[in-house]
Amino acid sequence: MNDNGAMAAAALSTAAPSLAMSEAADLAGRLYGIHGTATPLGGERDQNCTIETVDGARYVLKISNLSEPVSVVDFQIAALEHIARVAPGLPVPRVVRTLEGDTRGVATLAGGGSAFVRMLTYLDGVQIRETPRTASQRRAMGATLAALDLALRDFTHPGATHDLLWNVSAAHRLSAKLEGIADPPRRALAEAFMQRFVEHVLPRLAKVRAQVIHNDFHLYNVLVAPDDHERIAGVIDFGDMLHAPLVGEVATAAAFHMTGNADPFEGPAQFVGAYHAVLPLTPVEQEIVADLMVTRHLVTALISEWRAVRYPENRAYIMRHNPAAWEALSQFADISRNEARDRLLADIQRKGNQ
Repeated sequence: MNDNGAMAAAALSTAAPSLAMSEAADLAGRLYGIHGTATPLGGERDQNCTIETVDGARYVLKISNLSEPVSVVDFQIAALEHIARVAPGLPVPRVVRTLEGDTRGVATLAGGGSAFVRMLTYLDGVQIRETPRTASQRRAMGATLAALDLALRDFTHPGATHDLLWNVSAAHRLSAKLEGIADPPRRALAEAFMQRFVEHVLPRLAKVRAQVIHNDFHLYNVLVAPDDHERIAGVIDFGDMLHAPLVGEVATAAAFHMTGNADPFEGPAQFVGAYHAVLPLTPVEQEIVADLMVTRHLVTALISEWRAVRYPENRAYIMRHNPAAWEALSQFADISRNEARDRLLADIQRKGNQ
């Protein structure tokens, strides 16, 4: 594993900070002059909590993982500020400055370590996972992600070149974790899709577009309006952003739409078709997007099983996508690469023939 891969592994091997909620509330008051009650939010690497003031205003306080380089923290902050400038209509959090006007602060942790602290505005809405899936909702999600990627297209930052194990376009670095799958049929299934990635995706990645991407646009991280579940009200959790192939962004997001319909490709096809209508995929991207979609499920299965053993106290959060990932791998195993590609691109091909 190269240096970037080692750093990516470290980010998932270092436990998240664990400040008491009273400490988090004190931190918000001291750094931001915002006084309220802290309640925990879920998170994989960072500690996140909501700060609610007596007048009902809410904010998100993020205490970064100790392994997170300052360049990555600043990259995530700069990306949100860039989006606010170039696409102010996109529903993303805004960065709240400290009392001194800084974009981040520092928290001292038990044991003498320190972590970077950020505060963001809180977005009201309902997580899409809590609402009924509809075609219109999936298309709204696809169009929103395309608009977000257009906003990020010209954004550059030194910290954007960091890497994550969640980078679907570098899935081959997880090959060693195949040995950790105890069930032989599942291990064989995972090995087959790892080989597909190495043979059919890796050689083509040099020919696709790359830019800063959100990289985690799924049903937990997209909010809709409480009174209109087809209107996107928020996009949250920019912690997995990085500079990577754009087609990996589309495939990662589409992967989360395989459940809810008799045809597991119906939802992803609607999502990808709507994305393509705003930000068209190139021919080579269309050729490998289905391969990358199944690779995302492979990555989910490998990382979640590895981390669930390492952090059993956070198992429920870590494993929340694991069952769907294995189901999707089985569904892909039943069809050829070409059939998977054609079914995923069905909406694009249908509109192209009209």
